[in-house]
Amino acid sequence: MRVITGTARGRRLKELPGRETRPTTDKVKESIFNIIQFDIEGRNTLDLFAGTGQLGIEALSRGAARCTFVDARREAAALVRENLAHCGLADRARVVQGDALAFLTGCREKFGLVFLDPPYASGLLEQSLELLAEIDIVAGNGIIVCESGAEASLPELSDPYEKGREYRYGKIKLTLYHRRA
Repeated sequence: MRVITGTARGRRLKELPGRETRPTTDKVKESIFNIIQFDIEGRNTLDLFAGTGQLGIEALSRGAARCTFVDARREAAALVRENLAHCGLADRARVVQGDALAFLTGCREKFGLVFLDPPYASGLLEQSLELLAEIDIVAGNGIIVCESGAEASLPELSDPYEKGREYRYGKIKLTLYHRRA
């Protein structure tokens, strides 16, 4: 698992042992960043179920202003810090070890780009989406990128949020949401 492009291009990221973390495949990660490539620069980013931190790190490498990484597991948060230091991006990042839904409930900042990649079929994706819309922490013209199993049916969100395109990659589906300004 490597950073695809940007200031940390080619840097190898460490992974957690075991099967508890399911890193985004290189093909899907490359597709995500091809889709949003012109919407990264200068954005405040949130990688809500960070795991290894690869999505937020890729965004930082490509010019995101800042990224907040959230993961419930202590070992995942420590790994994200290690990967950030290895890529020279720690000065533009904040790592929070804690529950994702609790983080959202207490969050008081706005994000222009949000990555949601929780464990599949856990219900956390739908809960996170609804909470994001309810507390409205996505900045105007912001983007939410969701990764789920291909069979998942994600909800429509209330105005000003709009469900965008879906992209399928085998057993994986990406769904984009946009927040109008």
